Amino acid sequence: MADVLSKAARSELMSRIRSRGNERTELTLARLLRREGVTGWRRHVSLKLETKKPPKHQATSRRRTAVRPDFVFRKERVVLFVDGCFWHGCPIHGTRPKDNRAFWRKKITANQTRDRRVHRGLRQAGWKVLRIWEHSLHPKGLPAVIRRIDRALPAKPNQR
Repeated sequence: MADVLSKAARSELMSRIRSRGNERTELTLARLLRREGVTGWRRHVSLKLETKKPPKHQATSRRRTAVRPDFVFRKERVVLFVDGCFWHGCPIHGTRPKDNRAFWRKKITANQTRDRRVHRGLRQAGWKVLRIWEHSLHPKGLPAVIRRIDRALPAKPNQR
């Protein structure tokens, strides 16, 4: 089925999709963390990672990469990403548009590749990485999400 919108109208619509501060993902999780009394987190803190990527002309080299997780627990060295089912290719709910299939396959595959690279880089730098799918943030899934976060964070004497 052809797109019912013109190319310009589709472009305008897609430009309005926010990459951060999304009501259904990040803001839902922020409210959950506040409600459950989970403290010590900040949103969108830029972390600098050094990754090994030797150029062709050198044997070894380091490249600095900036990463911006959705939530960072700096003292505990835990980062949290909230992945949208569509944009990150959820195996359960991820869908691919029927139009422009090659573009969307390339786009979602690139997102997944970047996610794996960032995950690996953070782990190598000593961070614990949690990824939460958008579909987990529905009311029935919230207790499991908070349990996962609690398990990842070291217990504090006067908390919970």
